[in-house]
Amino acid sequence: MSYSLQLYTLRNAIQEDLPGTIGKVAEIGFTQVEPYNFVATAKELGAALKENGLTAPSGHAPLLSQDQDEIFAAAKELGITTVIDPYLPAEHWQDAKTIQDTAAKLNEAAKKGAEYGIRVGYHNHAWELESTIEGRTALEYFADLLDPELVLEVDTYWVAVGGQDPVDILTKLGDRVKLIHIKDGPLNTDTKAQQPAGQGKVPVLDVIAAAKSLEVGVVEFDDYSGDIFEGIAESLTFLKNNAAEGANA
Repeated sequence: MSYSLQLYTLRNAIQEDLPGTIGKVAEIGFTQVEPYNFVATAKELGAALKENGLTAPSGHAPLLSQDQDEIFAAAKELGITTVIDPYLPAEHWQDAKTIQDTAAKLNEAAKKGAEYGIRVGYHNHAWELESTIEGRTALEYFADLLDPELVLEVDTYWVAVGGQDPVDILTKLGDRVKLIHIKDGPLNTDTKAQQPAGQGKVPVLDVIAAAKSLEVGVVEFDDYSGDIFEGIAESLTFLKNNAAEGANA
């Protein structure tokens, strides 16, 4: 297991200075990043990653609403081997039929991704956990509809905000979970209140231990009231010092 940084965390800094921001990420000690919106920035981002010796094993892109061939081609260019659909709003998670349709579309996307040698995944928010379908969370119901090669990136903070225990959900989802988002805070929707790993209410170390097939733990802040570079540095230090897998980071 290794640690990565979701670059959405630094979206404001990236808009101002992409190469300089990637340089700072490397200085802090990250060796991997998870890009977002990478079709638009592929060339500049690719150059910055190369210059700083960073890799991008995973990336976020809206597979269900944008050109998939364009996404997979950009991913290949950047060395991204898992493309994750980051977001489907709450109305997609309220009934079985809509969830079935979404799973079918992602299964099709995965077939196309396989042609590029790229795996497809999905990343949750809170509403997939707040909604119940046939006695289970919508996320669990959805997971069972996905083809075996599809993976989940579980945002463990949003699981907790959605009223579920992230350790329990990770245990139930099992080997399907190859990536997680590691974030911490007071477990509410006030994103500016988020905190570095180990400083909030998420049992971060228990969460990591519960993801038995974990490949990458991705540090992320949706927002932060402090200095964001200090925030990500504190998260990485906590993980390296406390998580058993930290030695492989």
